[in-house]
Amino acid sequence: MANKIIEDSIQKSLSYKAYTELVKQLASGRKTTGPEQTEVHINFTKLNASRMRRLDKTLVIPEKAMRSFKNIDKKQTWLVIMESWCADGAQTIPVLNKICEVVPGLDLRIVMRDENPELMDLFLTDGTRSIPKLIILDNELNVAHTWGPRSRTAANMVAAYKSQNGKIDDAFKEFLQVWYNKDKGTAIIEDLVELAESRMVAGK
Repeated sequence: MANKIIEDSIQKSLSYKAYTELVKQLASGRKTTGPEQTEVHINFTKLNASRMRRLDKTLVIPEKAMRSFKNIDKKQTWLVIMESWCADGAQTIPVLNKICEVVPGLDLRIVMRDENPELMDLFLTDGTRSIPKLIILDNELNVAHTWGPRSRTAANMVAAYKSQNGKIDDAFKEFLQVWYNKDKGTAIIEDLVELAESRMVAGK
């Protein structure tokens, strides 16, 4: 059953180029891809369209990190559950795309969260349905590993702020937004290097 859900999800999925085009169209039309058509979500979609363009131009993955990814010598599909307004995704997706562009055998596919409830029920099980969620599949579409929803650094920042203040407020959201812009995917790259060097992902 799980394999059929994954196969169906890949059929519905988008390439990185198709996804960025979709987000650009949504931003210009003041829409989102899910039911969250609020002003906040619409504004995030617009912000994420510009952030992805910026990272496409500025993002550089260090050669030391790239050597770890190049050790992935078996064909894999990197299926990501996403949503256009997801701030973490706007930072994560360009990083994944840069890696897949230079590593033979890696295929990045992006599926919209609300288009496949079965996939959500399989993989978004932490109670918050946090996205993005990277599902690493082998050449037979079996799940080799999962990763997400945000870099460990960002997750620690959120946890620390919640413990001190009890909740996430607008001031912290603005702070996190600035951090994402300055970080330029660095923390996510470090997390992914650790993942790439694991026996499960590198296929050793």
